[in-house]
Amino acid sequence: MIQFIKGLMRSFRAAARGIEVALREERTFRVMAASALVVIGLICLLPLSLEQRLLLLLVTGTVLVLELLNTALERFVDVTKPRLSPYVRDVKDLMAAAVLLASGIAAIIAAVILGPYAISFLLHV
Repeated sequence: MIQFIKGLMRSFRAAARGIEVALREERTFRVMAASALVVIGLICLLPLSLEQRLLLLLVTGTVLVLELLNTALERFVDVTKPRLSPYVRDVKDLMAAAVLLASGIAAIIAAVILGPYAISFLLHV
């Protein structure tokens, strides 16, 4: 049982290190993480339904996860740079497209859910 807990702790430390690396070295991830913090703050402050809160958390988390996968895949593919091929570029572009698409969908969902609150706030300022 102790070995299991030690292994689990090593896994958590490795995951935390991965997030630390992304925050330190990846500008796009930092922007997305800052946006996620704003969304989480709004989730805590606004009188949203449970479903709206969960949906915002889901799309926010999905974008962050896809960006981490994109970064990992780009770094992995960069190992093949000496044998750079059009497929390497395609893989990178496809992963970036996945992140862009998920970000766009997340932004639309956030606008639909948070838009009425933003409009109300602006009308009362």
